[in-house]
Amino acid sequence: MNGTTLSIKTLLAQAVQTLATDSAQLDAEVLLAACLGKPRSHLHAWPERCVGAEQQAQFLAWLQRRTAGEPVAHLTGRREFWSLDLTVTVDTLIPRPETESMVALALEKIPDDRSAHIADLGTGTGAIALAIASERPNAEILATDISARALAVATQNAQRLELRNVQFVAGSWCVPLTDRLFDFILSNPPYIADADPHLQAGDVRHEPRSALAAGPQGLDDLQRLVRCAAGHLAGNGWLIVEHGYDQGDRVRQLFTGSGYRDISDHMDDAGISRVTMGRK
Repeated sequence: MNGTTLSIKTLLAQAVQTLATDSAQLDAEVLLAACLGKPRSHLHAWPERCVGAEQQAQFLAWLQRRTAGEPVAHLTGRREFWSLDLTVTVDTLIPRPETESMVALALEKIPDDRSAHIADLGTGTGAIALAIASERPNAEILATDISARALAVATQNAQRLELRNVQFVAGSWCVPLTDRLFDFILSNPPYIADADPHLQAGDVRHEPRSALAAGPQGLDDLQRLVRCAAGHLAGNGWLIVEHGYDQGDRVRQLFTGSGYRDISDHMDDAGISRVTMGRK
């Protein structure tokens, strides 16, 4: 790309050619829209509009960093989840679309006409807790994370979105729950095996490893979570967890071994086994 002022259409076309990946069009649109401070729909409504020199320079700098492998969410500092605009940093896992499947399943169980006590363990950006809070204003939600920096990001997201029915507490898995009981415990824990080559590829290279990897089979944190959650669920309370695409059978066994009932495995929007739930 040269130093002249270019139109939105031209900038996007050249950026897609530069990125040359399956997500090139989406990445380019998200980055340019963020530079302009506009929604992506603006790019399609005004394709011939020229981009200012300063905004174009920012876009080209981001494009270079994206080509080098930095995640789009780290460049913009934002990621949409459940229609919520979340702040994302290098201290948090980047919220994934497949996790929205767990939110949808949880909302099918959580009543909308009365209070429910809910815990989100390993909250990261607060994505799950805040999505539930936005849909169930009567719910009382406790969101935990062992990372103080991640909790700071989650707290900032809650404040900016004006969601006041979430409390944030530091600690590992069930430890911050003390002696409290919950109607629902939700979690998207680390579930990638330590030696999985995917940890060295793509966006995950730039995310905190502690939020991704969990032992030789990727099951260490799921084992801890399933076992300890049983002691913090009220009668008929539900545990709902996300897991890896090939872990459904083993996670079901963890649930069975810890005395859960009404256990079920659910697919995400891509038809991949992604969420297991069970009742105390």
